[in-house]
Amino acid sequence: MAVLQHEGTLEILYRDFAMPSGAGFTNGYMARPDRIGDYPLVVLLPPLDGIVPFVKDMARRLARHGYAVLVPDLTRGRHPGPEASFDDLAAAYNEISDRRARADIEDAVSFALADPAGWARPGRIGMVGIDVGGRFALVYAAYRQQTVGALCVIYAPLTGDGHRQLPAAEALEMLPMPVLGLYGADDELVSVAEVDQAQGLNPHGRWIVYEGVGHHYLDDDSDSYHHAAVGDTMSRLLKLLNATIG
Repeated sequence: MAVLQHEGTLEILYRDFAMPSGAGFTNGYMARPDRIGDYPLVVLLPPLDGIVPFVKDMARRLARHGYAVLVPDLTRGRHPGPEASFDDLAAAYNEISDRRARADIEDAVSFALADPAGWARPGRIGMVGIDVGGRFALVYAAYRQQTVGALCVIYAPLTGDGHRQLPAAEALEMLPMPVLGLYGADDELVSVAEVDQAQGLNPHGRWIVYEGVGHHYLDDDSDSYHHAAVGDTMSRLLKLLNATIG
């Protein structure tokens, strides 16, 4: 992800680390300001690709604006890979149950708040999810309404999960917190009609569609990368976080 005007100014610490997950550990990533103090916690859920470079860049950018960011790998290291078929992607997605995803997110939040260094501020957290990570962020926010103070989903699937414990359509109607949804009008996986339906189910949310933008627009290694949409995404996300948990 290229450096944009919304990069931020604070010096930060960032690293990969082993994050508690169930009875063991999985890969995680952390970025936070390099200053003594506690900072609002943001949990960033990546796509099925895992904690890839553009996800780390996004975490660092948020940290430079004063947020403590944790990125748990909900696949637990079982990424389908860049050349995976649709069937392989579906299998990887279906392997992550809603219950397991919620437990892994809970573990990440507990890990941050229990750190004796005290860098994660107690209180409501921000949830940000990209692609499939956005769906799990949506479902987590529906179950943990008193924990999540702000939710942002970026080209997350909104349909096709009727077999799940809590379909996205039902979760959308349960959300009391401010919600930001960001999509491309040319997204081949999520239609504008589905985004409009989400706005209807979540009327107090802000659901944005970028004209001429496709899926994966955040990923600067993708043909769909869109510089202007990324800049607007970061600007809107920071405004949401600053107004709610910042």
